[in-house]
Amino acid sequence: MKKVALLVAAALIAPSAAFAHQAGDILVRGGAVMVSPTTDANDPLDVQSNMQLGLTFSYMVTDNWGVELLAATPFSHSVESGGNEVAKVKHLPPSLMAQYYFGSAQSKVRPYVGAGINYTFFFDEEGKGLLSGTNVKADDSWGLAAQAGLDMKVTDNLFVNGSVWYMDIDTDVKTDLETFKTEIDPIGLMVGLGYRF
Repeated sequence: MKKVALLVAAALIAPSAAFAHQAGDILVRGGAVMVSPTTDANDPLDVQSNMQLGLTFSYMVTDNWGVELLAATPFSHSVESGGNEVAKVKHLPPSLMAQYYFGSAQSKVRPYVGAGINYTFFFDEEGKGLLSGTNVKADDSWGLAAQAGLDMKVTDNLFVNGSVWYMDIDTDVKTDLETFKTEIDPIGLMVGLGYRF
């Protein structure tokens, strides 16, 4: 009977210990990302939200510190002025983050925060409506980025992830008629799955 009790106790402890975001681990996360620009009310351009597939790759430097690279399929945004669409633009916002994970390596739930730098490059800009047929070009952007997230264990290596990002993205949108200074500053929300290697 004592042996059975010990085996049950070991079985209960083992899964918890196996889910270890610890030094040397590689964490790959994937899921749906909604990017919602927070353009100011006084901004002449209003950039609409878009959802794409997001991927992140983290390396655990220690049990509590990690480095993450954010990638995604290209985001495509409708740009409006006065409620009318005036342009379409695509962008990619790769970001590099330093992360801190709360709790111990054996925790089943690991909340984390991160801060780093974002580089956004724009492409396939196209004039619409009043700007149809004109040249439209958005300048690439460097800015700061921040995040908060949570990993929850499903199996020894599989986990559920939810995270939110903020990115400082400012760009000059140049047209044949005028140049618009635009602060996009999007908030990104990602929900998906992760795998620990």
